[in-house]
This record gives sequence, structure tokens and C-alpha cells, in this order.
Amino acid sequence: MGKIIAIANQKGGVGKTTTSINLAASLGVLEKKVLLIDADPQANATSGIGIDVESVDIGTYQLLEHSHSAKEAIVKTETPNLDIIPAHIDLVAIEIELVDKDEREYMLKKALIDIKDDYDYIIIDCAPSLGLLTLNALTAADAVIIPIQCEYFALEGLGKLLNTIKSVQKIHNAGLDIEGLLLTMYDSRLRLSNQVVEEVQKHFNDMVFKTIIQRNVRLSEAPSYGESIINYDASSKGANNYLSLAKEVINKNA
Repeated sequence: MGKIIAIANQKGGVGKTTTSINLAASLGVLEKKVLLIDADPQANATSGIGIDVESVDIGTYQLLEHSHSAKEAIVKTETPNLDIIPAHIDLVAIEIELVDKDEREYMLKKALIDIKDDYDYIIIDCAPSLGLLTLNALTAADAVIIPIQCEYFALEGLGKLLNTIKSVQKIHNAGLDIEGLLLTMYDSRLRLSNQVVEEVQKHFNDMVFKTIIQRNVRLSEAPSYGESIINYDASSKGANNYLSLAKEVINKNA
């Protein structure tokens, strides 16, 4: 039975897509069968893994609309053991279109029933909002990873996200767990980065992943080449960080 993990935070620029792509690729390299779902209208996970967004005919939009099955939407990637359901800018319209539908929060959950057993992990890259798309992802997921940037405003909005997760647990998905809080964009030279790490670890203890994602130039460059950090530079600090995170996720679920 595959585990569905949503990568969510309503703040933009915290490393959601970077984490989605590279965690998925790292799990694939560690011989787990992985599906990455791009649930963000910006479609950065799609382009970041090397797929031309303009060429996407069947993707997350059609999946949520239930006009095509998940199996029809799956695209193979060049990364070992990694498939993707890509996104297109048309996904931006889905929130408006789903508003009047019955059980609108369950569209993604229903669409994934057929394929959940085909994968060890299904990773969902969420949009930077707490709208209907993210709600669908949280309702479909078994767990959520929350990336937190090591910056001054890191904890701002975290309370709001945790409240949203609580209400999803109460109303739509009682089984939703917090897989962990992931500290990203860490720079050991900055006092502020160290303060944020201390603060988050003090408040959330065991909920925080031991792996911290450090600022890394190669990590920033990889998406412009349409590659995960594993394919782009496997010896980089970024690749080591994400492989370490993938091992932590696997051990947690062993």
C-alpha cells in the first residue's frame, strides 16, 4: 500500500517544489517506486523534472475533473523509479470549477484509489495557498511534510497551516499525520538561521526532521536544466541532504 505525502505550506518560496522533486527523486534512487503529483498551477515541479509544460494534455486538471484516470495522466521521467502526473497553467481554473461540485474536497482522493497500490510513495507538490487544491491534497494524503525556511518570517503563518491541518483531520481525513517539519535554505554562517533552527526544534521537538536542507547553488541551478539534484549533481551538498531526508522518511515508515 503506497503512502501519500503532501508537501504543503501556504507561504511561497520555502522550498516546497524543490523538496517535492528531490525527495521523490531520492526515494526513487533508493529503489522505492515513486509518483510525483504536481498540484500547483505554476507547474514548477513539471518543468523542474524536465517536462515541457505546454505539451501536457492530460494532467492534474483532468484528474481532478475526473475526465481522465490517473493511469492515463502518468508520465515516465528520466529519474529511476520516478513517474509524474504533470500540471499545466489550466489548473488555475479548477478551484472555480470545483466550487459547486459535491464532495469537492475528495476529488483527488477518489482519483488516486486505482493507483495507490502501484507505488511505495506518492508525493504531492501543493500550491502556495490554503485553497481547494491544497485541501484536496491534504484530504488525499496520509501525511504532510511542512518545509520551513530558515528566515525571520519562518514561523509566520505556520499556526494557520496547523489549524487547517487540524480542521482537515476533523472533517475530511482523520488519518492525516504530520510526517515532519523540514528546515530548508539553512546557512550556518547566519546567526538568524541558527536561531530559527533552535526555535523550531524547541517548539516542535520530535516533529522536526533531523535532516536540514542547506543553501546550495547546485540545488538552485538544477530546475533550470529540468533535472533533480540527483541527476544534476549527485555529489553536491543538496543531493546529500535530500538523500538523507529520503532515508529518514523510509526509516520512519519501516
